[in-house]
Amino acid sequence: MAKILIVDDEPDTVDLVKLVLETEGYQTSVAFNGEEALEKVRTDKPDLVLLDIMMPKLDGWAIRKKIIHDEETRDIPIVMLTAKAQPIDTMIGLHVVGVTDYITKPFGRKELIDSVKKVLGE
Repeated sequence: MAKILIVDDEPDTVDLVKLVLETEGYQTSVAFNGEEALEKVRTDKPDLVLLDIMMPKLDGWAIRKKIIHDEETRDIPIVMLTAKAQPIDTMIGLHVVGVTDYITKPFGRKELIDSVKKVLGE
């Protein structure tokens, strides 16, 4: 089953997403800030990154930029999982920054699983 990296500075969100994904059979790893996320992307080689935007040290946009500029990680799909719910945020994420999908908090279990399956081609 696919490996998914969950990146969020809110432990409750991380725990919830981890529980939902592991119940579906996915392997998960977690990072609570941008620097930790970049390290885990390089070492864990996840099949998908679920990435919050608003975090300390490096925000989600900066993390995405670093991932796509690294030859070893540029093809890893990224789904933004964020409280930034304005239509402009979604448009920027999908069409300017080029994330694979954009989920706003609060989100439902089905929405999360459907997005993960779609992105992973399942």
